[in-house]
Amino acid sequence: MPDDGPDPRAEAGHGLLRSSALVGSMTLVSRVLGLLRDIVIAAFVGASANADAFFVAFKIPNFLRRLFAEGAFSQAFVPVLADYKEHGSVAAVRHLVDRVAGVLGGTLLLITSLTIIAAPVVTALFAPGFISQPAKFQLTSEMIRITFPYLLLISMTGFCGAILNSYGRFAVPAFTPVFLNLSLIFAATVAAPWFDEPVFALAWGVFLAGIIQLLFQLPSLYRLELVPRPRWDTQDEGVRRILKLMVPALFGVSVSQINLLLDTVLASFLPTGSVSWLYYSDRLAELPLGVFGIAIATVILPNLSAHRAAARESQFSVTLDWAVRSVLLIGVPAAVALILLAEPILTTLFQYGALSARDVTMAAFSLRAYALGLVAFMLVKVLAPGFYARKDTATPVKYGIIAMAANMVLNLVFVLPLMYYLNIGHLGLALATSVAAYINAGLLLRGLVRGGVYEFQPGWSRYWLRLVVATAAMSIVVLWLAKDPEQWLDWGWQRRALEISLVVAAGVGAYLVTHLAAGTRFRHLRAPGAV
Repeated sequence: MPDDGPDPRAEAGHGLLRSSALVGSMTLVSRVLGLLRDIVIAAFVGASANADAFFVAFKIPNFLRRLFAEGAFSQAFVPVLADYKEHGSVAAVRHLVDRVAGVLGGTLLLITSLTIIAAPVVTALFAPGFISQPAKFQLTSEMIRITFPYLLLISMTGFCGAILNSYGRFAVPAFTPVFLNLSLIFAATVAAPWFDEPVFALAWGVFLAGIIQLLFQLPSLYRLELVPRPRWDTQDEGVRRILKLMVPALFGVSVSQINLLLDTVLASFLPTGSVSWLYYSDRLAELPLGVFGIAIATVILPNLSAHRAAARESQFSVTLDWAVRSVLLIGVPAAVALILLAEPILTTLFQYGALSARDVTMAAFSLRAYALGLVAFMLVKVLAPGFYARKDTATPVKYGIIAMAANMVLNLVFVLPLMYYLNIGHLGLALATSVAAYINAGLLLRGLVRGGVYEFQPGWSRYWLRLVVATAAMSIVVLWLAKDPEQWLDWGWQRRALEISLVVAAGVGAYLVTHLAAGTRFRHLRAPGAV
């Protein structure tokens, strides 16, 4: 591709890169605070029965949030909103926003009310292994009553964020998760002594965060003159279009989350601590996924929807290709680094207070398994919008069913032998989830290519060569500098932080220098399809 003269693909890529960098930087702040939050929680409750109970009570509304907020709802709502923006008036957009707010909010209010009433039933459904442990079961049920309203609050927050993203206002939605982290840190460090059972402070911290996050969106919507005035109207054309897209998408776009929830269900039958080990390892795998994978997916969905609405098919394919390259550029080295540095990272971040050295060892098993699937998790995030922006919900659902079935089978294949022979059944859960994610990503990619929606742009062979060589260079440096896992346990937090910072900085430096030496330049990231 020539370096001089105007290039529409370069301009589009520059805009996408700038927006992705903005979302990624805001998300990075949130994720760093999220790590601090998890460090505090690990020192506070460790991997105890109380920790397992809180993580289940927190995961249930958080899982459903992925469906009703930035998951299936967003994938269905954004393309319809793009059509209204492209072909309708401002008044028509306001009309749509009000009706969607009414139907979404009313539905979630009903679901939330029923769940609070039937909390023990919900606990038995999502953590059946706790039934044989009455104290743990009761604690989980009581905390669900406190945490579940977060679903309503964060889903409305996600709705407001989808509107802002569609109008190019990415910073506020990306920064919003910071308040959840701050609230939980406050709950664990300040509010816990106010409660007879300190772990309840974490549950109330979740509830408070939902209120703050929703209120934080409103000033930006006010400036756009799009603050929702909820109206219940299921017969509205726009609402019906969104519901038609959303119902199958509830399953199709959230397969990885459903798989993780199934892991929680099965983990409730495993030894105490299994839920917590999976939580801590999943949180580390979520860091690169959230900062880069979700950031890129958040940015490309409105762009893909706009390209589709304006019949710009070539730009649609170029945008997808840029997104795939971008997540591989980050996902591949991040996955390798997590595999190589599992124990040192977990020890440095979490092995304080109530979390033991054995907990670190057990969490490292599941972290490596999740890391193996990191690239697939990221690819699903950017490939699924390729279908939903075209209002194709049936195909991802079909692929989701296949991946879900594979995950269930693989759970049995991996968990039972690992549990009975090695007593590390949670490793099998994480491994099955990762393999299922590759199945899902592979099917999505094949569907887009076969449908003529996505065409690989020139330069993929050189791109792969640079990626593999740079990742190999990073791995050599990391292995050379990293100490034995036992050594990290003997150090205090200052020495751990210094050592891990040096290893990570050296690895990142080796990766970047090798890319530069191999010919990678900034314009290759800026321009979709560039080599």
